Amino acid sequence: MRLLPSRIVAGTLLAAILCGWAPARAAVKPGDVITKDNADKAVELLSPGNYILVREGMQLRIVPTDKLDWPPPFKTATEKYSPQVQLRPDGTLKGYVAGQPFPLLDPNDPQMATKVMWNFSYRPLYSDDIDMRFPEVASFDKSSTGQPLSYYTVGHFAFYNNIGRIEVPPIPTDPDGVASGIRYRFAFYPFMEPTALRGYGMVRQRHIDPKIDDNVWVYNPATRKLRRESADVLSDSIGALPGFGGGGGGAYGGGGMGGGSGTSAYANTLDPDSYFGFSAKVEDFNYRFLGEREMLASVHAEHSPEVQCPYDGGKTICPENWEMRHLYVIEADSKPGRDATIPKRIFYIDSEGWFITASDQYDRDGKLWKTIATFNTYRDRPVPDAKVAIYPYKRMFQLGLVDEDLQTGASSVVYMPGATAQDRECWYIDMGTVDNAFFAPQALEREGH
Repeated sequence: MRLLPSRIVAGTLLAAILCGWAPARAAVKPGDVITKDNADKAVELLSPGNYILVREGMQLRIVPTDKLDWPPPFKTATEKYSPQVQLRPDGTLKGYVAGQPFPLLDPNDPQMATKVMWNFSYRPLYSDDIDMRFPEVASFDKSSTGQPLSYYTVGHFAFYNNIGRIEVPPIPTDPDGVASGIRYRFAFYPFMEPTALRGYGMVRQRHIDPKIDDNVWVYNPATRKLRRESADVLSDSIGALPGFGGGGGGAYGGGGMGGGSGTSAYANTLDPDSYFGFSAKVEDFNYRFLGEREMLASVHAEHSPEVQCPYDGGKTICPENWEMRHLYVIEADSKPGRDATIPKRIFYIDSEGWFITASDQYDRDGKLWKTIATFNTYRDRPVPDAKVAIYPYKRMFQLGLVDEDLQTGASSVVYMPGATAQDRECWYIDMGTVDNAFFAPQALEREGH
């Protein structure tokens, strides 16, 4: 894959763009459908991992490129606060309040990659809180014919930010941030199905102090116990369920309740550090700017709920809209001393929406291991017939995510919302539907009983 060098004079850069991108632009055009039979047309327009997904059957419907605008409150906060933000030599932020930390980027800046990652971390998808209800996860094996090995649904996939708040009081900082030292809280509970997992859940807390590891609690309904977990396990798929048995080492695994032998309750390839493309601590990685590219991404997806791909046994989402996008390509390598199951990731980050469109992951031998493709859209409501989740401006939603283990051929597909969701609107962004109390470990335990 050809990447533009990061240090180059303006005239040479323009020439490189014109020479390097012109053939790629000509390779696909709106109205094309990219299939496994003509996948070579998109070989330089996709990450190596996403290209394999197409070779296996995922179809891309090419549509015209359209613009993404930030929510007006996010834009206003960026204009107000970004001039005071600095990046310390160790890669941590100084002076951040709200909005995007670094709206002006220079590819010659030696800290360019780290600034891109902080922009992703404080992306405009949400600033205050989200309550994404009833996501569904289906997992498939290599030879799938459309029937998932496991299928589980969850009541809430939610975040609450203590800092960077711009729409829901308290603004711009929740006093809890100062009192607790917590930057944000995340919850993934309660599991609704399968029956063997009903009541399970997880809470994760990210600290403002980069030296403090995430706090992680899980509730296991089989043992009826709430317990702490090490944040290190969150880079391992292990069924995405810390505290259960199953496929350690990032393997495509499942496990019965409590990790004992017996019937598998779930199968999964997606690790919690890969939610939304990347959810690990920014400070735990070293970053390298690999360049800027015009590439394909799913940014104005049509379907909600997303559809199971009929051409690869349901292992991905398709057909769906893909368009040419200007992306930043960033390599992330786990810092020495971090026992990350996935030591290297390469991110493809949209330069307007600041979400990860694709992520390729490499094993400890440096071999391409897994790939993530995300499916995003931009509208004023998550579904056309929404009654509550209606916004005064268009905003971004992630409707689906595919995580495939390229070495085994197994995949997990996240639908946001799922086809059987009790709440079709699903996405409640910066509406104050959750608060800090929702993310207390005790709330997790109460809900699981």
